[in-house]
Amino acid sequence: MRTWGLLFIVATALLQTALPAFAQQLPPAEPPKPLPAPQGEAPNLRVTTTEVLVPTLVEKKGGGILYGLKPGDFVLEDNGVPQKIRVQEEMDTAPVALVVAVEEGGASVLEFDKLARLGPLLDMFLGDPRSQVALVGFDSVPHLIQDYTHAGDEVNQKLQQLQPGDGGAAILDTINYAVTLLETQPKEFRRVLLLISEERDHGSRHTKPVQLIRQIGQSDVLILSVSFSPALAELGHDVKDSSPDEATMNMVSALVAVVNAFKKNVTKEIAVMSGGEYTTFVGDKRFEARVMGAARDARNRYLITFSPSDPTPGLHTIRVRTRQDYGARIVARADYWAVGQGSP
Repeated sequence: MRTWGLLFIVATALLQTALPAFAQQLPPAEPPKPLPAPQGEAPNLRVTTTEVLVPTLVEKKGGGILYGLKPGDFVLEDNGVPQKIRVQEEMDTAPVALVVAVEEGGASVLEFDKLARLGPLLDMFLGDPRSQVALVGFDSVPHLIQDYTHAGDEVNQKLQQLQPGDGGAAILDTINYAVTLLETQPKEFRRVLLLISEERDHGSRHTKPVQLIRQIGQSDVLILSVSFSPALAELGHDVKDSSPDEATMNMVSALVAVVNAFKKNVTKEIAVMSGGEYTTFVGDKRFEARVMGAARDARNRYLITFSPSDPTPGLHTIRVRTRQDYGARIVARADYWAVGQGSP
């Protein structure tokens, strides 16, 4: 009987022979040098191969949240295999640790007037007196503008003082930095990243796509992306039932697909991965509506957890649906990264 390790070797060999074009698009195995870590406690990851958190928004057709669903009302598949799930009885009521990451480089200067009015909208995230918000700015390099505070007016003041950066938009590096910053917060906090930027990365030097896919896949950070321009492409995440060999190949192919999607629209794909949402804006009112919607929906999610029946290391694809067709829109995390025993 072959071990999973052998299956991965076989899968890699097949990928190199049958999918040479895809294989060439993967980043090199040599990991880049990490960004300087934000100050704080060591990261505390809650999504592991023994417990995966899947925040799930169920929105009625025409708007409004569908409340009152129980574990038996949901079907969750991990690489096509139904899982035994648990659903927290109450909606997400934990205090929020929020990082707002705003682009300062390139053409983002044209959006500074909108960002200057973002402060009051953040109060929707700070309803709990324990909740905190930090502000990160970025061009070719991310930097901390305002450390964690409960005072939204402090962040608002900094947003009104944004300075144009260089021509870069290091989105991969910034998400890496922001997620690390969030993981210094207490484990009982709901960790949320609000990313406001263009869609494509320009200039990240420390973070490769596979590195970030793994980081997000092991994290419980909910990412809400508000982008300057319309979406370019969509990526489906459904995986059919398959044999172990086919499932292993699906995991490899899924990783290639996500890496390729990062090249087209990293802000959308990273939101989909985490179970968050991606949206775009043009005018001032639309921008405010998008941020308010993101804040509202961040707290209206069912918290589904499960222990994978097959904890094979690597990228797993998740699909969540309801047993009954309510005609609802379901937003749930699309992927997670399983870590085997002894893996970092």
